[in-house]
Formats: sequence, C-alpha cells, structure tokens
Amino acid sequence: MRNHIRTTALAATALLAAFSLTACGGNDNANDGKAGAAAPAANATATTPDTNKDAKDAKETNSGTAQAPAENASATSKGSTGGSKNEKSSAGSGSGSKSPVTCTGSNTKVTVSKVSRPINHLLLTATNTGSVPCYAYHAPALRFDDAQAAFPVLRDSIPQAVVTLAPGQSAYASIGLSGEPDGQELHKGTHLTVYFTGKANQGSTGSPAKLTLPAGTTWGDNGFVTYWQSEMADALMY
Repeated sequence: MRNHIRTTALAATALLAAFSLTACGGNDNANDGKAGAAAPAANATATTPDTNKDAKDAKETNSGTAQAPAENASATSKGSTGGSKNEKSSAGSGSGSKSPVTCTGSNTKVTVSKVSRPINHLLLTATNTGSVPCYAYHAPALRFDDAQAAFPVLRDSIPQAVVTLAPGQSAYASIGLSGEPDGQELHKGTHLTVYFTGKANQGSTGSPAKLTLPAGTTWGDNGFVTYWQSEMADALMY
C-alpha cells in the first residue's frame, strides 16, 4: 500500500514537473511573442527619426522655396528704385534745364555799331549774359536822345519764330537811320535807349539798355528798326 502511494506521489510529482516545463515553455513563447511585438515598436522608433528627417528636409525645402520670392521681390524693389532714380535723374536734368525768361537789359549786353553795308545803318547786338535762356520777343523799342516818339518798327522783318538765346548767344536787329523819301530832316544823335518787349508786345519790360551812338550818327523820323533776328545777315538784309 505504501509503495502504491509512493508510486502515485512520484507520478504526481513527475506530472507537476511536466506541467511546470509546459508552463515555462508557454512563458518563453509568450516572451517570444512579446519580443516579436516589441520589434515593430523598435522599428517604429527607428522609422520616427527618418520621418522627422524627412519632415525637416521638407521644411528646409519649403523654407528655401519661400525665400526665393522674397529675394525676387527684393530685386524687383531695387529695380524699381533704380527706375525711380533714373526718372528722378531725368526730372533733375529737366529741372536743371531752367525755363527761358524774357531778354531784358539786366540779363543781356547790348551794343550798337556802325556798318558799311547797307549804308546809313546801325547794328544792334544783344548777347545773353544770364545763366538761363531768354526770349528776344518782337522788335526792340528805340528812343534817340530825348525824342518823344518811339522809333518806327519794320513789320516786314518778323522772323518765323521767336528768337531764343542760350547763355552766350546773340540776337541782332538793324537800324535804318533814314528812309524814303530823301530830303527829310535829320537829327543828330548821341545816345540811344533800347527797350525790350514782352510776349504780349504791350509796352516795354524789364530794364532798358542805354548806349552811346557812334560819332556823327544822324537819324530821320522815317527810319526803322527790324525785329530781333538770330543771324546778323538776316538783320542786315533790310
């Protein structure tokens, strides 16, 4: 009987040992399963830096793409500034070239001289001494000495355009000291006052020029003065 119980106990012990081994094997498999489950996690962890790297690369790429328009915009802005500068340079030049004024005795030097041809003629020369161009409008208004009336103007001598004098340039007008008919009374002249006229030709403008006439000058009431001309020859053809 004791042998039977002992044999049974041994068999039970063996059976428990078998169950223990089976249980251990099951745990190993379970651990293996956990290890297998952990592997994807490791892989996921390993993949994460790649994803972050890709995201970073994408960000850098996007950042680079975003910077390009800014650079282009800056270049365009500089180009626009350059255009404005050019425009401004052009306005400056335009503003630098001042608008012409009316020629007067204060911005011109006026001289009177005797000429050999035509006979009985004097030549007036007005030279722009200013820093801006000036218009020599119409004809000069002349007064010999203390004469009450202005000297007659020859209407046939009107130029095609207003004479414009750049600084240093001259305009010319001839004075016919006597006209037709012959035998008129002549006056001895010593001084001549030259008045300039404005665009509207309504009287004189600015200061006049006061000149000393060549010695022996005589003039008649039917003499004339031409309009201002840009060429001396054009003034002396009348």
